[in-house]
Amino acid sequence: MNILLGISGGIAAYKTPEIVRLAGKAGHTVRCVATDSALEMVSARMLHILSEHPVLHKLWPQGDENSIPHIEAVRWCDVFVIAPATANIMAKCAVGIADDLLSTMYLAIEPDKRIWFAPAMNTVMWNKPTVQSNLQILSQHGCHIIHPIDGNLACGEEGTGAMASPDDIIQRVGSH
Repeated sequence: MNILLGISGGIAAYKTPEIVRLAGKAGHTVRCVATDSALEMVSARMLHILSEHPVLHKLWPQGDENSIPHIEAVRWCDVFVIAPATANIMAKCAVGIADDLLSTMYLAIEPDKRIWFAPAMNTVMWNKPTVQSNLQILSQHGCHIIHPIDGNLACGEEGTGAMASPDDIIQRVGSH
């Protein structure tokens, strides 16, 4: 299976190299697309090495005027996984804002492709009515949600908001 892994800028981005590694071990091919904020949390070089593909990052990359990466990548993939999915990227996807490569890819993906969101954020953010409303919109649009788990959060608090384990994400995505 060809997996397009969208990485938004939550602290849980540190888990994405393990998602890539486990997906490869399970026989899947992974290409990564990362937001600017995500690349503050995880190295593009590490993701490139693990996936064996350059990390997609710019909507219009320099030097290849014939390339349309947001169309090419979504046509290539069988499934689109956004992990971690921050409140920001889920809001953009829910209402159709396309102001970076990741959100543009979400809008450009064909309706028959499976889309998964693995949210990760502080408990207070997770429980906000706007975040829950955006999750409902995404679900109504046919997206699958891998709900966050209870645990210790990066902010030092404990509660619901930790991204599901990389193993759980790959098992869920691979079983559908």
